[in-house]
Amino acid sequence: MQKRIILLFGGKSPEHEISIVSARNIYNAIDKSKFDVDLVGISKNGTWYLEKPEEHQNSAFVIGEKGKKIALIPGESKNKLLLLDEGVFLSDFDAVFPITHGPNGEDGTLQGLLCQLDLPFVGPGVLGSSMAMDKDICKRIVQSAGIKTAPWVVVYKHEKEKINYKEITNKLGSILFIKPANMGSSIGVSKSTDEISFNKAIEQAFIFDTKILIEKGINGREIECAVLGNELAEASCVGEVVMNQGIYDFESKYKSADAAQLFIPAQNLSEDEVQRIRNTCLAVYKALGLEGMSRVDVFLTSEGEVYLNEPNTLPGFTSISMYPKLWGESGIKYADLIEKLINLAIDRHNRDNKIKRDRI
Repeated sequence: MQKRIILLFGGKSPEHEISIVSARNIYNAIDKSKFDVDLVGISKNGTWYLEKPEEHQNSAFVIGEKGKKIALIPGESKNKLLLLDEGVFLSDFDAVFPITHGPNGEDGTLQGLLCQLDLPFVGPGVLGSSMAMDKDICKRIVQSAGIKTAPWVVVYKHEKEKINYKEITNKLGSILFIKPANMGSSIGVSKSTDEISFNKAIEQAFIFDTKILIEKGINGREIECAVLGNELAEASCVGEVVMNQGIYDFESKYKSADAAQLFIPAQNLSEDEVQRIRNTCLAVYKALGLEGMSRVDVFLTSEGEVYLNEPNTLPGFTSISMYPKLWGESGIKYADLIEKLINLAIDRHNRDNKIKRDRI
């Protein structure tokens, strides 16, 4: 019997367009004999729409141009999604696959809404999503679990005038990375090597958040690992990002084919190094209370130390995305990976619904 799935994408995020591409790839790869998929897009202003697959396949597709508006009705056991203009409820669903990247998509806000709707959903829950999204909170949590992460300082926008370049470089060194605390796909991230580039990077980061991190540059190989599972998580093989120029930012990830090379699996690593990387990624996953899936990015230094860079709780599923590629190399085909993620969502929902919620 087919499971009925909502593939949820878009959202109020700078990663809106990447989410649309990820959803297109998932829709095309999912086993239609096992899953009946409805496409639900969230526009840039936050309105939900039921979209047609043939429209979604168009490279010029815009959420809401031809879709049907949806209203959400929390608290009902059935009839949770209503087509507004027609007054017709969508059929009940078995699970939601949100592939919404960045703020308002993987920071716990959407996950909380799906919990209120009592719908199983792919990816981590509310707390894990929000902790992993906030780079400052994430670093504090993993550091308390004994996991290395680059030294950093936090600055809020109202404190911007107090930033002292000399004090910060005395503490962290001259090579710095400046990042919005809550953003994905390296949007707003800059590298600074002098005061001019530092000041420019500060201004850029504050465009995307009111809280930013100034982080010591770690000289190491950029390694990525995919993690899958709920209570019993497993780690994939590891891949490596090698930059030909610049840093691994949004442009090099999605727009410049020549800026970076991806090696899956990573080359010239000992078995011990691979295992320590995989163990670190699993430890990060556990410390943050993550479930479903995440991609964990780390640095491996020449001394063999593993530093967390950051986790990504709803990683991309575009044609160049590392998460499905890593699992493909590890023996799980794209369609099978999608099925596993949906089943993990349903299993967690069934587990959590056994928890007593009242005193009677």
